[in-house]
Amino acid sequence: MRLDKLLSNMGYGTRKEVKQLMKKGAVRVNTEPVKDAALHVDTEKDEVTVLGERVVYKEFMYLMMNKPQGVLSATEDKRDRTVIDLLDAEKEIYELFPVGRLDKDTEGFLLLTNDGKLAHNLLSPKKGVPKTYYAHIEGIVTEEDTERFLEGVILDDGYETKPGELHILKSADISEIELTITEGKFHQVKRMFEAVGKQVIYLKRLSMGSLNLDERLALGTYRELTEEELQQLMQISGE
Repeated sequence: MRLDKLLSNMGYGTRKEVKQLMKKGAVRVNTEPVKDAALHVDTEKDEVTVLGERVVYKEFMYLMMNKPQGVLSATEDKRDRTVIDLLDAEKEIYELFPVGRLDKDTEGFLLLTNDGKLAHNLLSPKKGVPKTYYAHIEGIVTEEDTERFLEGVILDDGYETKPGELHILKSADISEIELTITEGKFHQVKRMFEAVGKQVIYLKRLSMGSLNLDERLALGTYRELTEEELQQLMQISGE
């Protein structure tokens, strides 16, 4: 990779600004000062420093976010805040995007990355990656609902869902449940309950595949995946 492209991608400025750093002798490759912006470097073998600080190159980034309500799962919007607006400025260089969507009023686990291939695999219907949700339901959820979800329910547009695994945590006027589905249709969890005459009044995603929401993450905060979680993610996506 060209040295100026590497430094620009890692947030050290525009290519013009990077060249100015080089002219001042601030950039070194393997301890040697470099002024040739077109120099090609091996990001795995060569050590690049700027003002003595080592440049750690990352092509891809993977973040787990605890999405709050009232924020869109989008990269930009003219009216509402998006999950990208919650990120630190230093993350802008990675051009991250949410993998799939959570409704504006839904909170919980959301993956953000710039790895398009991985995102495509995770969202592919062929992969059938399970997603688990916790919800409060207005109405008494019964074992009959559990059986209907296992068979798949007919949504308002005539679509028949794949089987969903419904666990009743509390059956009352306001029931509490966990639901695992392998699809991601628009408002799917809400529409599945509407199909059995009930309404979702609170919804939180707990997991995607084997990756669980880190409950230490406050709403609106995020962290990079650990190496172990990243390996799990790769296995889920089939990479």
